[in-house]
Amino acid sequence: MTELAHPTAVPASTEPPCPKAERRRRNRPEFIRLGIALLGGILVLNSYLAKVLFGAHVDPVARDLSAFIGALMLSLPIFWEAACDLIQGKVHMNELVALGLLAAFASGDYHTAGAVAFFMLITITIEKRTAIGAEAAIEAVVRLTPRLARRVTKDGREEQVDAINDLQTNDVCRVRPGENFPADGIILKGTSTVNQATITGESLPVDKADGSEVYAGTQNLTGLVEFKVTRVGADTTLGKVRNLIADAERSKLPIMRMIDNYVGYYTPTILMIAGLVWFITGRLDRVIAVLVMAVPAALVIATPSAVIAAIAAASRLGILIKDVTHIELAAKIKAVVFDKTGTLTEGKLEVARLQPAENVELADLLMVATSAEHHSNHPAAEAMRKLAKEAGIQWHPPEQYEEVAGKGVQATFDGKNCLVGRETWLAEEGVDTSACKESLAEGENEGMSIVCVARDNQVMGWIGLRDAIRPVTAEAISMLKELGVQQCCMFTGDNDRVAQTVAAQVGITEVKSRCLPEEKEEYVRELKKTGVMVAVVGDGVNDAPALAAGDIGIAMGAIGSDVAVQSASVALMNNDLRRIPFLIGLARKTRMLMNQNLFIGLVFIVSGVYFATLGHVTPVGAALLHSISSLFVIFNSARLVRSGETMPGQDAA
Repeated sequence: MTELAHPTAVPASTEPPCPKAERRRRNRPEFIRLGIALLGGILVLNSYLAKVLFGAHVDPVARDLSAFIGALMLSLPIFWEAACDLIQGKVHMNELVALGLLAAFASGDYHTAGAVAFFMLITITIEKRTAIGAEAAIEAVVRLTPRLARRVTKDGREEQVDAINDLQTNDVCRVRPGENFPADGIILKGTSTVNQATITGESLPVDKADGSEVYAGTQNLTGLVEFKVTRVGADTTLGKVRNLIADAERSKLPIMRMIDNYVGYYTPTILMIAGLVWFITGRLDRVIAVLVMAVPAALVIATPSAVIAAIAAASRLGILIKDVTHIELAAKIKAVVFDKTGTLTEGKLEVARLQPAENVELADLLMVATSAEHHSNHPAAEAMRKLAKEAGIQWHPPEQYEEVAGKGVQATFDGKNCLVGRETWLAEEGVDTSACKESLAEGENEGMSIVCVARDNQVMGWIGLRDAIRPVTAEAISMLKELGVQQCCMFTGDNDRVAQTVAAQVGITEVKSRCLPEEKEEYVRELKKTGVMVAVVGDGVNDAPALAAGDIGIAMGAIGSDVAVQSASVALMNNDLRRIPFLIGLARKTRMLMNQNLFIGLVFIVSGVYFATLGHVTPVGAALLHSISSLFVIFNSARLVRSGETMPGQDAA
């Protein structure tokens, strides 16, 4: 009766998914409970109809025996759960129902006992079978990973192995069209399109070729491919998704913890009220009605049912909420701070201009820059290497290499010290950049990101890069403003001209440019001091301090990124910025539904106990009202599960 309030903890393990026979075995208790409810209900109904329709023509002993056996069958599961709770030192709602049933048996009112137990068992079964149960949500994710994998041996033969226990990193596997990938990996042979909606929430399939990353649980649609395994089991992206969902569903909102703290006082209080009713009225039927009506099932599941439904809706769209407390915080967000590169923009820089200093060759400028950036993973370094490859320019691994956070890189090769980074940093290191001042100003006016290059304290020129703005960025900013988000801000390490150009195109008015990582963090902390709830959106790697400083940190494009998943409060498995206003809207709907559910639960309990005390509600009526209130709360919360189905691009998800 408390399954939704205290959902079964799903362990973050690497156990293989359960086959259908195993799932049937685990569901057997529910079918047994339902069977008992139906058989017991028939016996009680048989006794009642015999009394009403046939009266004196039926032996009263046989009639009462039918009612007694039926009521006992219906009551035993509730007695068993109540006894288990008491043995464990817990007092939940089962004890109230058990006391009411015992009172009915003691008075010989087997029809009442049977009817009350019947409605309770039916309610429990429906709660367990509701699609928003935590265990069902986790198992749906687990089952995405196939149990068997086709591993390719060194002599080219194909063998089937257990995808969880036998598959290892660096194994080569073959996946046919229509099959799911058993692990994370990199395609070695073949081309295909892959449905990644199970992880990213995006409905459109993604083209894959040699060198492309694939993820466990995603579906191969068109071509036969072979891939090298890079992560297995709990280490895969899907494994991390599963663990995050499990952790979120085990966490509790403050109001849930408050209910847990006070539930121990609730049962004694109701028993006192029932005792007073018995003392004043002497009517056992009223005592039973009070005990049954006071069962706080609707109140206890009011918050968990809404939270689990919200997590299910968010997970379907590739939004991973690491702790349910973040749902409450997201509902209060009034300021959102975006990093520019890789968040508002594609993060795929391209070299737009090479501007060498006097007496410096273009090829020499690009060779020095790519050599110095040889070990860097920064998008600017990747753009330079791409151009150098296209131009046939060879670069040299540096003898010494040091990356200065937020400023640039310093490297030594061929005995010469080279600097690649911001103009201001080069100036701090004693490099005179005055020869490039005029062209630098021109490049900044064109909205390019500038990287200066120097060798042996002599400026060699600069490289201008551009980054495309994501197509949905402006729409996402507009949606945030419609939700009442008062401030949409942007920080970036780029120069002010580039920052202002991007901000103007997407509708952002507050900009902080030329930020080092620690300055981004300080900017967020200063914004929080104004009293607003702040969400920070970044790539989860370079922005880790700022993400941690915000009330909520949202990591973009977290698929395949361990750091992104760990550094943020919320991880987006795709790069669709419209997920952020959806998250805030979902959090607000969740908060509204939780309040509605708590109100419904309180109204049913308070009014029900009051009318039961006056004798206006019978024990059977109390059981029926209890079932109605619980189902009302469950189905009210279930409305959240379908949230986001009308989002653009979700028609096929």
